[in-house]
Amino acid sequence: MAMLKLKTLLGNYPNTRAVKNASLVPTLFEFDFADVKVPNRAFKRVVRNLEFDVAELALVTFLQAKAFGKPLTLMPAVVGAGRFQHHCLVYNAERPRVTVAQLQGKRIGIRAHAQTTVTWVRGILADDYGVPLNDVQWVTFEDGHLAEFPDPQGFVRAPEGSSMVEMLLAGELDAAIIGTDLPDDPRLKAVLPDPHEAAKAWSDRHQMLPINHMMVVDSELCRERPEVVREIYATLEQSKKLADAEKPGGLDLTPFGIEPNRRALDLLIRNSHEQGLIPRAYAVDELFENFTRLM
Repeated sequence: MAMLKLKTLLGNYPNTRAVKNASLVPTLFEFDFADVKVPNRAFKRVVRNLEFDVAELALVTFLQAKAFGKPLTLMPAVVGAGRFQHHCLVYNAERPRVTVAQLQGKRIGIRAHAQTTVTWVRGILADDYGVPLNDVQWVTFEDGHLAEFPDPQGFVRAPEGSSMVEMLLAGELDAAIIGTDLPDDPRLKAVLPDPHEAAKAWSDRHQMLPINHMMVVDSELCRERPEVVREIYATLEQSKKLADAEKPGGLDLTPFGIEPNRRALDLLIRNSHEQGLIPRAYAVDELFENFTRLM
């Protein structure tokens, strides 16, 4: 009988290396990896076209997919290196300093309203610095991953084809939230004071690391081949353990399991609901109902 092939979207990270280079070979299926260099550029295909059997996905995108009844099941498997978010809000240091106290009324560029990094940063601004988010002029550069979720009223769309960094450097934006695409440019300085120290203090206070991406699987696969889904999770977990063994100790940047991720998910869910991204604040266990039935 032919081996089951699972169309898979997965980035190249330390904790996925053994899966991507076939050091770990599943017995019940084969991963059929999509030729995508940057997985987040294919997240629309995950939730709009339902193209993949197994996929990396941004967490806010999953929360919205759940709200709209997309047939995707979340796995408590973090992929990609988790990172702190405080440094992602930047301004152009060649222009007058932008402080947190000055953000009201400012034009802040964001890739998309429902981007997970943006959700984390806005939550930090609201919770820790008292910034009224509705008083900021948010400028988006693209649609969210779900077609059912357009920009809210009052948001401004940047001109088609424009660059967020170029607009920031030209003074057309006062600040911007930039995640993995943040360039190494000395002109771009963090708005939040001492961002790395602030991020560590935030992590110590909350006892967690902000996480962005987890894995999802096709819900039909969960129903029809639960043993395959169990092996998917076990294979990803083993790949993570191999990566962890190379750098023992330190903060776990890619926690697996529901409990190690509960605090981060609780806070991200609250932030998402308060920012109007999801209709209600889900309980963490609701996110994994289909998954836990398989274990």
